[in-house]
Amino acid sequence: MRLRRRLRDWYDSLENRVLIAALLSGSVAVLFSLIVLWTGPDYATRTRTTFTLIIVLCWLAFAFSARSYVVHPLRTLANLLEAMREGDYSIRGRRARPGDALGDVMLQINEIGATLRAQRLGAVEAEALLAKVMAEIDVAVFTFDAAESLRFVNRAGERLLAQSAALLLGRTASELRLSDYLHHAEDTQSVTRVFPGGSGRWGIRRGSFREAGLPHTLLVLTDLTRPLREEELQAWQRLVRVLGHELNNSLTPIKSIAGSLASLITRDPLPGDWRDDMRDGLNVVAARAEALSRFIGAYSRLARLPRPRLSPVDLAPLIQRAASLETRLSVHLNPGPALTLEADADQLEQLLINLIRNAADAAAETRGSVSISWLLEGPLVHVLVADEGLGLSNTANLFVPFFTTKPGGSGIGLVLCRQIAEAHGGSLSLSNREDRSGCVACLVLPA
Repeated sequence: MRLRRRLRDWYDSLENRVLIAALLSGSVAVLFSLIVLWTGPDYATRTRTTFTLIIVLCWLAFAFSARSYVVHPLRTLANLLEAMREGDYSIRGRRARPGDALGDVMLQINEIGATLRAQRLGAVEAEALLAKVMAEIDVAVFTFDAAESLRFVNRAGERLLAQSAALLLGRTASELRLSDYLHHAEDTQSVTRVFPGGSGRWGIRRGSFREAGLPHTLLVLTDLTRPLREEELQAWQRLVRVLGHELNNSLTPIKSIAGSLASLITRDPLPGDWRDDMRDGLNVVAARAEALSRFIGAYSRLARLPRPRLSPVDLAPLIQRAASLETRLSVHLNPGPALTLEADADQLEQLLINLIRNAADAAAETRGSVSISWLLEGPLVHVLVADEGLGLSNTANLFVPFFTTKPGGSGIGLVLCRQIAEAHGGSLSLSNREDRSGCVACLVLPA
């Protein structure tokens, strides 16, 4: 049995099969030659023996040359495939000639090796670039496996937790006090928290991916403190610039008139119209003081806008009531669907009154009309206030506080309208009409 198994194993080898095939193919020719030699004309025994020996040797040489011709390329292919399996794609097969079956296979193996080498080089470069980016970005990145064990952390994450990666990797999210963010209902959240390496406002994003077929969780922590401080600084700078501009507009003429009046009363004798000059100067001072008081009052109103108190509000009666307060012209209503919103009725009415008033001011310049319509698009309600005025020449500063193009305007009407809309979870935009001259204000609110 053992001998039979060895013979079967020997036969199963491709090299030995090639040898057997060569022997069998050559055996037919050799057998035919020997039959002709020994049954043919009357040759001498020595001659027959010599020719028999030559034929057998040629037969053996042919068999072994055929074996070498087939086995050597097969071994080369085996070596190439083994090198690729080990990750070495630099080895190439020699004597790969087109037109030959084994040569074509060799050429294809060489092409596969070159392709795999280029792909691995690209993957290595991409991995190196990703590692460099992950190391340099100022965002903490953590990767956890299905068991919530930490598998990757970048430098920002090390600084945030005040430990090196060697001490962090393998620890669970609970040990790192990050498990709450892995199980939070929302993938994006903002929290205020103190970490070992820093404190402040943090934006947290969670995502999932698979590596080697296994689920992993990606946790990204972004420090929002610095951007918020920069935005706060820019807001203060804009506020100071606006306040300084308005204060200078009022204080400069007050200072000039006060100086003129002071020099007037020092004259001796006083001019005959000094009372009129004093009265006019004091009137200018009072007017500028009143304008400054209105400005401060408008700013206080803008800064003290209360949060909306939500309650069910029927949209159609609210729009009709706001439109009826405009007495300079008749506001055309294009009724939409009957809707009930969760909103602050007082604030929403004030928003609509401001929009209708602005539309009426614009329409009065061209003797045009004002129309209001509303429609439902999915989960949002669009309220459109359109006028037939001259349109908007500059849309960049529409919502800049205290910017106005109207004589005597405060510049806070549209800012208040936008704050009210955003406090209700909506938005407000203004644009020029496409069908005719004029402007359309679009108020979007959740239905």
